[in-house]
Amino acid sequence: MIPRFIDWIWHIRGSLALAPGQSGEDAFNRLDPLFRQTGTSHERTHDTLTFSKKDQAAQDKMSVFDSGVMTIERDATGSVLRYHLVSRALLFCFLAPILFLGFAQLTVLVGNLQKPSTEAAEKAKKDKKKDQVLPQHWIDKALGAPAPEKPQKDEKDSKDKKGGKDKKKEDDDKPSPTPAYVFAGIFATLYVAGRILEDRLIKRLFRKRLLGSAA
Repeated sequence: MIPRFIDWIWHIRGSLALAPGQSGEDAFNRLDPLFRQTGTSHERTHDTLTFSKKDQAAQDKMSVFDSGVMTIERDATGSVLRYHLVSRALLFCFLAPILFLGFAQLTVLVGNLQKPSTEAAEKAKKDKKKDQVLPQHWIDKALGAPAPEKPQKDEKDSKDKKGGKDKKKEDDDKPSPTPAYVFAGIFATLYVAGRILEDRLIKRLFRKRLLGSAA
């Protein structure tokens, strides 16, 4: 059994006081149309109604919920409808940010593992170019021509710019955790908004069904 301090993530509980003199039978009759939707099955006893949904249509006003239990309780102040609803959609929106954050951390880890080998390869390449002796044709040597000079500053700057562009291109090709962070933020926002909004919407829907005509 899932503890209450955890299951609130995707479980919504609440209660509504019935109108004075309103019976449990009348309350369930008013709510009955909500459970006669495509993909919805329900079972009703004297004081309890249980339902489950499968492949529910988007037009269903309770489509976000997959199952639930509703009971009528009586005390000295009157009758109260208590409901306990379960939503897999809310659970998915809660877990999705954790999943994407895991992808982001994995991307950062892979990038850090690749960085030393990339830097070592670049250093070896630079050292090889530095130690390389410019070739001189044998005829030039025979004629006593001076050895080829090193590239001038302008040429070197041009190569540096080219190298900078290549490095920027390599940086762009590296895996980035940014998309994963973006998706994590989107799903986190969806969960917070959905958890608060659905709680209020379902309570308003039940109130409208139970008390609308009575009022």
